[in-house]
Amino acid sequence: MVCALGAAVCFGTATVLQAIAAREASDGSAPGGSSPGGEAALLLRAMRQWRYLAGLALDGVGFLLQIAALRSLPIYAVGAALAASLAVTAVVAARLLQVRLSQVEWGAVGVVCAGLAMLGLASGTEGDRAGSLTLKYVMLGTAVGVLLLGAVAGRLPERGRALALGLGAGFGFGVVEVAVRLIDDLGVGSLLTNPATYALLLGGGAAFLLLTSALQRGSVTTATAGLVIGETIGPALVGVVWLGDRTREGLGWLAILGFAVAVAGALALARFGEAPEAAEAEAVA
Repeated sequence: MVCALGAAVCFGTATVLQAIAAREASDGSAPGGSSPGGEAALLLRAMRQWRYLAGLALDGVGFLLQIAALRSLPIYAVGAALAASLAVTAVVAARLLQVRLSQVEWGAVGVVCAGLAMLGLASGTEGDRAGSLTLKYVMLGTAVGVLLLGAVAGRLPERGRALALGLGAGFGFGVVEVAVRLIDDLGVGSLLTNPATYALLLGGGAAFLLLTSALQRGSVTTATAGLVIGETIGPALVGVVWLGDRTREGLGWLAILGFAVAVAGALALARFGEAPEAAEAEAVA
Protein backbone atom coordinates (compact mmCIF):
# COMPACT_ATOMS: atom_id res chain seq x y z
CA MET A 1 0.00 0.00 0.00
CA VAL A 2 2.93 2.34 0.66
CA CYS A 3 4.12 1.74 -2.91
CA ALA A 4 0.63 2.33 -4.32
CA LEU A 5 0.24 5.59 -2.41
CA GLY A 6 3.77 6.58 -3.40
CA ALA A 7 2.84 6.05 -7.05
CA ALA A 8 -0.23 8.26 -6.61
CA VAL A 9 1.91 11.01 -5.06
CA CYS A 10 4.42 10.76 -7.91
CA PHE A 11 1.79 10.86 -10.67
CA GLY A 12 -0.21 13.65 -9.04
CA THR A 13 2.83 15.85 -8.39
CA ALA A 14 4.24 15.19 -11.86
CA THR A 15 1.04 16.52 -13.43
CA VAL A 16 1.42 19.85 -11.65
CA LEU A 17 5.15 20.19 -12.39
CA GLN A 18 4.53 19.52 -16.07
CA ALA A 19 1.66 22.00 -16.00
CA ILE A 20 3.93 24.73 -14.65
CA ALA A 21 6.54 23.94 -17.31
CA ALA A 22 3.90 24.03 -20.05
CA ARG A 23 2.60 27.41 -18.87
CA GLU A 24 6.11 28.88 -18.80
CA ALA A 25 6.87 27.41 -22.24
CA SER A 26 3.71 28.99 -23.65
CA ASP A 27 4.82 32.48 -22.52
CA GLY A 28 6.40 32.86 -25.95
CA SER A 29 3.19 31.96 -27.76
CA ALA A 30 1.80 34.33 -30.32
CA PRO A 31 -1.30 36.40 -29.54
CA GLY A 32 -4.38 34.20 -29.49
CA GLY A 33 -2.55 31.26 -27.88
CA SER A 34 -0.77 29.88 -30.98
CA SER A 35 2.79 28.75 -30.57
CA PRO A 36 5.54 29.57 -33.10
CA GLY A 37 6.57 26.21 -34.54
CA GLY A 38 3.38 24.49 -33.41
CA GLU A 39 2.82 22.00 -30.60
CA ALA A 40 6.15 20.26 -31.24
CA ALA A 41 8.06 23.49 -30.56
CA LEU A 42 6.02 24.08 -27.42
CA LEU A 43 6.87 20.58 -26.18
CA LEU A 44 10.56 21.09 -26.90
CA ARG A 45 10.57 24.35 -24.92
CA ALA A 46 8.83 22.62 -22.03
CA MET A 47 11.36 19.77 -22.06
CA ARG A 48 14.20 22.26 -21.55
CA GLN A 49 12.80 23.15 -18.14
CA TRP A 50 13.81 21.27 -15.02
CA ARG A 51 10.22 21.05 -13.76
CA TYR A 52 9.10 19.15 -16.84
CA LEU A 53 12.06 16.77 -16.60
CA ALA A 54 11.39 16.32 -12.88
CA GLY A 55 7.79 15.49 -13.73
CA LEU A 56 8.91 12.84 -16.23
CA ALA A 57 11.26 11.38 -13.62
CA LEU A 58 8.42 11.23 -11.10
CA ASP A 59 6.25 9.47 -13.70
CA GLY A 60 8.99 6.86 -14.10
CA VAL A 61 9.35 6.36 -10.35
CA GLY A 62 5.57 6.18 -10.03
CA PHE A 63 5.38 3.44 -12.67
CA LEU A 64 8.00 1.37 -10.85
CA LEU A 65 6.13 1.81 -7.57
CA GLN A 66 2.91 0.80 -9.32
CA ILE A 67 4.53 -2.41 -10.53
CA ALA A 68 5.86 -3.16 -7.03
CA ALA A 69 2.39 -2.57 -5.55
CA LEU A 70 0.70 -4.82 -8.12
CA ARG A 71 3.08 -7.65 -7.22
CA SER A 72 1.86 -7.72 -3.61
CA LEU A 73 -1.58 -6.06 -3.41
CA PRO A 74 -4.95 -6.88 -4.97
CA ILE A 75 -5.59 -4.98 -8.19
CA TYR A 76 -8.66 -3.26 -6.71
CA ALA A 77 -6.54 -1.61 -4.00
CA VAL A 78 -3.85 -0.42 -6.42
CA GLY A 79 -6.41 0.92 -8.90
CA ALA A 80 -8.19 2.96 -6.25
CA ALA A 81 -4.87 4.31 -4.97
CA LEU A 82 -3.86 5.41 -8.48
CA ALA A 83 -7.18 7.17 -8.95
CA ALA A 84 -6.29 9.09 -5.78
CA SER A 85 -3.52 10.85 -7.72
CA LEU A 86 -6.24 13.36 -8.67
CA ALA A 87 -6.47 14.32 -5.00
CA VAL A 88 -2.70 14.83 -4.93
CA THR A 89 -2.89 16.97 -8.07
CA ALA A 90 -5.66 19.07 -6.55
CA VAL A 91 -3.74 19.73 -3.32
CA VAL A 92 -0.41 20.46 -5.05
CA ALA A 93 -2.13 22.64 -7.67
CA ALA A 94 -3.76 24.65 -4.90
CA ARG A 95 -0.29 25.38 -3.55
CA LEU A 96 1.84 25.82 -6.68
CA LEU A 97 -0.64 26.90 -9.36
CA GLN A 98 -2.79 29.05 -7.08
CA VAL A 99 -5.86 27.00 -8.01
CA ARG A 100 -8.65 27.64 -5.55
CA LEU A 101 -10.40 24.54 -4.24
CA SER A 102 -14.02 24.80 -3.22
CA GLN A 103 -15.23 23.38 0.07
CA VAL A 104 -16.79 20.50 -1.84
CA GLU A 105 -13.44 19.69 -3.47
CA TRP A 106 -11.59 19.80 -0.15
CA GLY A 107 -14.28 17.46 1.11
CA ALA A 108 -13.65 15.18 -1.87
CA VAL A 109 -9.94 15.05 -0.99
CA GLY A 110 -10.94 13.93 2.50
CA VAL A 111 -13.34 11.35 1.04
CA VAL A 112 -10.54 9.88 -1.10
CA CYS A 113 -8.28 9.60 1.93
CA ALA A 114 -11.04 7.94 3.96
CA GLY A 115 -11.72 5.44 1.18
CA LEU A 116 -8.04 4.54 0.90
CA ALA A 117 -7.81 4.11 4.67
CA MET A 118 -10.71 1.63 4.56
CA LEU A 119 -9.07 -0.22 1.67
CA GLY A 120 -5.78 -0.36 3.54
CA LEU A 121 -7.49 -1.97 6.53
CA ALA A 122 -9.48 -4.46 4.47
CA SER A 123 -7.07 -5.48 1.70
CA GLY A 124 -5.50 -8.89 1.80
CA THR A 125 -2.51 -10.07 -0.18
CA GLU A 126 -2.59 -10.48 -3.94
CA GLY A 127 -4.44 -13.49 -5.35
CA ASP A 128 -2.56 -16.76 -5.59
CA ARG A 129 -4.04 -17.89 -8.90
CA ALA A 130 -1.78 -17.93 -11.94
CA GLY A 131 -3.28 -16.24 -14.96
CA SER A 132 -4.26 -18.69 -17.67
CA LEU A 133 -2.98 -18.47 -21.22
CA THR A 134 -6.53 -17.64 -22.28
CA LEU A 135 -6.61 -14.61 -19.94
CA LYS A 136 -3.29 -13.40 -21.35
CA TYR A 137 -4.68 -13.51 -24.88
CA VAL A 138 -7.87 -11.83 -23.70
CA MET A 139 -5.76 -8.95 -22.34
CA LEU A 140 -3.90 -8.73 -25.65
CA GLY A 141 -7.20 -8.70 -27.53
CA THR A 142 -8.51 -6.01 -25.18
CA ALA A 143 -5.45 -3.87 -25.89
CA VAL A 144 -6.12 -4.17 -29.64
CA GLY A 145 -9.77 -3.35 -28.95
CA VAL A 146 -8.69 -0.16 -27.16
CA LEU A 147 -6.94 1.00 -30.33
CA LEU A 148 -10.02 0.24 -32.41
CA LEU A 149 -12.21 2.03 -29.87
CA GLY A 150 -9.98 5.09 -30.19
CA ALA A 151 -10.37 5.09 -33.97
CA VAL A 152 -14.16 4.94 -33.67
CA ALA A 153 -14.49 7.31 -30.70
CA GLY A 154 -12.49 10.02 -32.47
CA ARG A 155 -15.31 10.32 -35.02
CA LEU A 156 -18.11 10.62 -32.48
CA PRO A 157 -19.95 13.91 -31.86
CA GLU A 158 -18.16 16.18 -29.42
CA ARG A 159 -20.59 15.37 -26.61
CA GLY A 160 -19.70 11.67 -26.40
CA ARG A 161 -16.17 11.79 -27.77
CA ALA A 162 -14.37 12.77 -24.57
CA LEU A 163 -16.17 10.14 -22.48
CA ALA A 164 -15.53 7.36 -25.02
CA LEU A 165 -11.85 8.28 -25.39
CA GLY A 166 -11.46 8.57 -21.60
CA LEU A 167 -13.07 5.17 -21.06
CA GLY A 168 -10.82 3.67 -23.73
CA ALA A 169 -7.75 5.15 -22.03
CA GLY A 170 -8.96 3.71 -18.72
CA PHE A 171 -9.38 0.27 -20.28
CA GLY A 172 -5.84 0.55 -21.66
CA PHE A 173 -4.34 1.41 -18.29
CA GLY A 174 -6.45 -1.38 -16.80
CA VAL A 175 -4.84 -3.82 -19.23
CA VAL A 176 -1.45 -2.67 -17.92
CA GLU A 177 -2.52 -3.35 -14.32
CA VAL A 178 -3.68 -6.88 -15.11
CA ALA A 179 -0.77 -7.65 -17.47
CA VAL A 180 1.76 -6.89 -14.73
CA ARG A 181 0.19 -9.68 -12.67
CA LEU A 182 0.31 -12.07 -15.64
CA ILE A 183 4.07 -11.70 -16.14
CA ASP A 184 5.62 -14.13 -13.69
CA ASP A 185 9.01 -14.67 -15.34
CA LEU A 186 11.25 -11.74 -16.24
CA GLY A 187 13.66 -13.77 -18.35
CA VAL A 188 14.13 -12.40 -21.85
CA GLY A 189 12.86 -15.56 -23.53
CA SER A 190 9.78 -15.75 -21.33
CA LEU A 191 8.96 -12.07 -21.86
CA LEU A 192 9.17 -12.41 -25.63
CA THR A 193 6.83 -15.41 -25.69
CA ASN A 194 4.32 -14.10 -23.13
CA PRO A 195 1.23 -12.46 -24.70
CA ALA A 196 0.86 -10.36 -21.52
CA THR A 197 4.10 -8.53 -22.39
CA TYR A 198 2.64 -7.31 -25.66
CA ALA A 199 -0.68 -6.55 -23.97
CA LEU A 200 1.16 -4.33 -21.47
CA LEU A 201 3.07 -2.42 -24.15
CA LEU A 202 0.15 -2.06 -26.55
CA GLY A 203 -2.38 -1.26 -23.82
CA GLY A 204 -0.17 1.38 -22.21
CA GLY A 205 0.69 3.01 -25.52
CA ALA A 206 -2.92 3.04 -26.69
CA ALA A 207 -4.05 4.47 -23.35
CA PHE A 208 -1.64 7.41 -23.58
CA LEU A 209 -2.73 8.15 -27.15
CA LEU A 210 -6.43 8.04 -26.32
CA LEU A 211 -6.06 10.12 -23.16
CA THR A 212 -4.05 12.78 -25.00
CA SER A 213 -6.69 12.92 -27.73
CA ALA A 214 -9.49 13.10 -25.15
CA LEU A 215 -7.91 16.00 -23.26
CA GLN A 216 -7.24 17.92 -26.47
CA ARG A 217 -10.61 17.37 -28.14
CA GLY A 218 -13.17 17.40 -25.36
CA SER A 219 -14.05 18.09 -21.75
CA VAL A 220 -11.20 17.37 -19.34
CA THR A 221 -13.68 16.55 -16.57
CA THR A 222 -15.63 14.09 -18.73
CA ALA A 223 -12.51 12.41 -20.10
CA THR A 224 -10.96 12.02 -16.66
CA ALA A 225 -14.17 10.62 -15.22
CA GLY A 226 -14.20 7.99 -17.97
CA LEU A 227 -10.53 7.25 -17.29
CA VAL A 228 -11.10 6.67 -13.56
CA ILE A 229 -14.06 4.36 -14.21
CA GLY A 230 -12.25 2.39 -16.90
CA GLU A 231 -9.02 1.81 -15.00
CA THR A 232 -10.59 0.80 -11.67
CA ILE A 233 -13.77 -1.26 -12.02
CA GLY A 234 -12.80 -3.68 -14.84
CA PRO A 235 -9.32 -4.60 -13.52
CA ALA A 236 -10.73 -5.00 -9.99
CA LEU A 237 -13.27 -7.54 -11.26
CA VAL A 238 -10.59 -9.44 -13.19
CA GLY A 239 -8.44 -9.60 -10.07
CA VAL A 240 -11.26 -10.93 -7.90
CA VAL A 241 -12.83 -13.37 -10.40
CA TRP A 242 -9.80 -14.75 -12.26
CA LEU A 243 -6.73 -14.05 -10.12
CA GLY A 244 -8.11 -14.78 -6.66
CA ASP A 245 -7.78 -11.34 -5.07
CA ARG A 246 -9.46 -11.37 -1.66
CA THR A 247 -9.90 -9.21 1.42
CA ARG A 248 -9.06 -9.91 5.02
CA GLU A 249 -11.41 -12.33 6.70
CA GLY A 250 -14.77 -10.71 7.36
CA LEU A 251 -13.81 -7.33 5.86
CA GLY A 252 -15.12 -7.73 2.34
CA TRP A 253 -17.84 -5.16 2.99
CA LEU A 254 -15.24 -2.62 4.14
CA ALA A 255 -13.14 -3.15 1.00
CA ILE A 256 -16.19 -2.63 -1.26
CA LEU A 257 -17.18 0.50 0.65
CA GLY A 258 -13.63 1.88 0.63
CA PHE A 259 -13.26 1.21 -3.10
CA ALA A 260 -16.56 2.94 -3.88
CA VAL A 261 -15.77 5.91 -1.63
CA ALA A 262 -12.26 6.41 -3.04
CA VAL A 263 -13.44 6.23 -6.67
CA ALA A 264 -16.38 8.56 -5.97
CA GLY A 265 -14.03 11.10 -4.39
CA ALA A 266 -11.69 10.87 -7.38
CA LEU A 267 -14.60 11.44 -9.78
CA ALA A 268 -15.52 14.58 -7.84
CA LEU A 269 -12.00 15.86 -8.56
CA ALA A 270 -12.06 14.90 -12.24
CA ARG A 271 -11.45 18.47 -13.44
CA PHE A 272 -7.87 18.08 -12.22
CA GLY A 273 -7.22 15.45 -14.89
CA GLU A 274 -5.20 18.15 -16.63
CA ALA A 275 -3.87 20.79 -14.28
CA PRO A 276 -3.36 23.56 -16.90
CA GLU A 277 -7.06 23.43 -17.78
CA ALA A 278 -8.01 23.62 -14.11
CA ALA A 279 -5.80 26.65 -13.57
CA GLU A 280 -7.10 28.35 -16.69
CA ALA A 281 -10.71 27.79 -15.61
CA GLU A 282 -9.98 29.37 -12.22
CA ALA A 283 -8.25 32.33 -13.87
CA VAL A 284 -11.26 32.94 -16.12
CA ALA A 285 -13.61 32.68 -13.14
